[in-house]
Amino acid sequence: MARILALDFGTKRTGIAVTDELQIIASGLTTVATKELIVFLKQYISEEKVELFIVGEPKQMNYEASESEVSIAKFLVNLEKAIPQIPVKRVDERFTSKMAFQTMIDSGLKKKQRKDKALIDEISATIILQSYLQNPS
Repeated sequence: MARILALDFGTKRTGIAVTDELQIIASGLTTVATKELIVFLKQYISEEKVELFIVGEPKQMNYEASESEVSIAKFLVNLEKAIPQIPVKRVDERFTSKMAFQTMIDSGLKKKQRKDKALIDEISATIILQSYLQNPS
């Protein structure tokens, strides 16, 4: 089997998480400057087999698309052009940043560590991926 890779897309940086080859466990991989994301993904898939990209879908409480969806839509067009062989699925990402922050508190990270926005993005990507693994519809 191949890995599944999830993205918590942001205009400045993007959190990335990945499954193991059996697609059982979601783990944070890294955070990448968004302007370098396509290059990073191309490099990653040249070294690891990836069968699916999961991209967070930010929605407002009323289920309408959030403002950041415009940037994500542009990125998805570029991703399709750059890596057409790997399909993309979207997963609702509401509350993932709050859940990531709570996870950091629950795991005992100090206040200074909890201010690391890159770490929050990586944990958010992991939560998005775990959500997909639990409900892959």
